[in-house]
Amino acid sequence: MNWKKPKVYAVKHIDSEVRAASRSGGIFTAISDEVLNHGGIIYGCVLTEKFEAVHIRAVTADERNAMRGSKYIQSNLGDVFKQVIKDLNDGKQVLFSGTSCQVAGLRSFLGKHYDNLLCIDIVCHGVPSPAVWKKYLQWQESKNEGKIQNVDFRNKKDYGWAAHIESLFFDNDKKVDSRVFTTLFYEHSILRPACYKCPYKDVVHPGDITIADYWGIDKAAPGFNDNKGVSLVLVNNELGEQLFQDIKDELDIRETKIEDSMQPPLKAPFDIPDNREQFWVDFYTTDFETVAKKYGGYGFKNDVKNSLKKIKRKIKRLIKR
Repeated sequence: MNWKKPKVYAVKHIDSEVRAASRSGGIFTAISDEVLNHGGIIYGCVLTEKFEAVHIRAVTADERNAMRGSKYIQSNLGDVFKQVIKDLNDGKQVLFSGTSCQVAGLRSFLGKHYDNLLCIDIVCHGVPSPAVWKKYLQWQESKNEGKIQNVDFRNKKDYGWAAHIESLFFDNDKKVDSRVFTTLFYEHSILRPACYKCPYKDVVHPGDITIADYWGIDKAAPGFNDNKGVSLVLVNNELGEQLFQDIKDELDIRETKIEDSMQPPLKAPFDIPDNREQFWVDFYTTDFETVAKKYGGYGFKNDVKNSLKKIKRKIKRLIKR
């Protein structure tokens, strides 16, 4: 059973290479390494060669490494729950990572408590439609006259941890940095309908440990942020606490307060956008470039608008000074 109020930490992996390969501070690698080192099994989300998000079973660090990083689309669980219950019944230690609704779904499927199961859930903004992601990639391939070889939903290497820029790498050696899918995501029209009523937009989560990017870290732990990634860790129960203690030597840790860590997905679900219905009409009846211009901030007119907004913000900051 989870505590009513979690213990809260800011975390950075002490291995700089691990942190560089992770989306935030490397907490998932530290936890999964502990499980793998004891012969356990890891379940998590990866991108396929077709850039579809799926959950897989991993028994090695190399297989696990593919689970690092953000995937801002709904993942396909396939028959993973059946694999999990088999591993648990075989006495193997299992780590399952996913969204809060996936963790809650797994626990409901199992129907009973397993001492050898550890669950990690993420602080979830909402789950975007795979259909929009697929059309977005097709549009980029057509526009850039090449096949996409790799994608990075948030290019931390080139732009730092705080930036949210997706990078696409093509077989014609092109690299395209974009914010179109990012903009669609944060406008919320492409989220699943259930996300607007999510019961886990709260500080109480179904995971033993909940992890996220630590937005608001400068207030919660001044001086801890180096723009290379910091993990927010909510330890929700005794099982999570025991594991967290086991991996502390691998981490640089600051204990923080939940009051200083309240990003929007910890407060309430996002409202249904007023234009959501029209977005989906446009999505199914027009080409993606029209959608990108109307909703995704793409095109010259949007570039001018964004530039003017940046100038206005700079002027306001100068006036305040």
